[in-house]
Amino acid sequence: MQIAGARPSTGCGCGCGSPSRSTLLQIPPARRPDPIVADGGAHSVPQAFVPAGEFVMGDSSGDENPGDGELPRHVVRLGAFSIDATTVTNRAFAEFVDATGYWTEAETFGFSAVFHLAVTAPGDDIVGVPPGTPWWRGVRGADWRHPGGAGSSLDGLDDHPAVHVSWNDAQAYCAWAGRRLPTEAEWEYAARGGLAGAKYPWGDAEVDEGGWRANIFQGSFPDRNTAEDGWATTAPVRSFEPNGYGLWQAVGNAWEWCADWFSPRTYAQSPTDAPTGPRLGTERVLRGGSYLCHLSYCNRYRNSARSRNTPDSSMGNAGFRTVAL
Repeated sequence: MQIAGARPSTGCGCGCGSPSRSTLLQIPPARRPDPIVADGGAHSVPQAFVPAGEFVMGDSSGDENPGDGELPRHVVRLGAFSIDATTVTNRAFAEFVDATGYWTEAETFGFSAVFHLAVTAPGDDIVGVPPGTPWWRGVRGADWRHPGGAGSSLDGLDDHPAVHVSWNDAQAYCAWAGRRLPTEAEWEYAARGGLAGAKYPWGDAEVDEGGWRANIFQGSFPDRNTAEDGWATTAPVRSFEPNGYGLWQAVGNAWEWCADWFSPRTYAQSPTDAPTGPRLGTERVLRGGSYLCHLSYCNRYRNSARSRNTPDSSMGNAGFRTVAL
């Protein structure tokens, strides 16, 4: 199937972007996650080195989503840094939880967002269906250990990305591991892999050209996923090929939290040297798209594509990777 000729939606809605937690259900948590004291925990994810340099940040393909603030293109300069070669896996996240006893926000709130085709739970566990994106379900008992709900587990998923992890959860992991989340600029620079102006981490060829290059949705979104790339939901983090800096699956598979607050006006006000985003906000940046992106509906598996959600929201298609302090 060649989808290169399809024209993506340019609306500001995102098919694979989960609704915020409060949209699904407004309930207080059973208890807040325990604070984590930084102790240099054993972060077991391999590293990729990204050299210092300058790049042009923002969309160059013409496929930008206007409401996401992918323009104007602007020059950014960054120092060298080391970033996780993959998203944090279930195995690595389990090491953190085992060491600290941490409860994720999906566990404290008692539910998380699951794509309707991925739900593995009785009907009574559905606590909410958002009107704007009815392919999402708020599922009681869905969390990082149970990505589809109470009837699911992590069997065979040790090397898949940890999902149902909120921004706050990712911050807690970073505090334990002595790490931090990448800034949005660092994430895009690393995802580009040294290819100036490219649409994707591998260049400008479409995702299905010459064989699948990333884990996205195939078929008719949102009701039929043919899984031609081999995966209906998450794939192992070392599937497909790494980019020029050694990052695996910077696009597709799972959205990745960044440190920055989100604003569609960020780029018009961004400094050149090591930008860190707005000082305040209500939503944090997500990058990279996920296994639910589809070129005909949500084309956010591009280097420059942006999304966002509230820091306490979690979903079955979002995780994170970290950067060395």
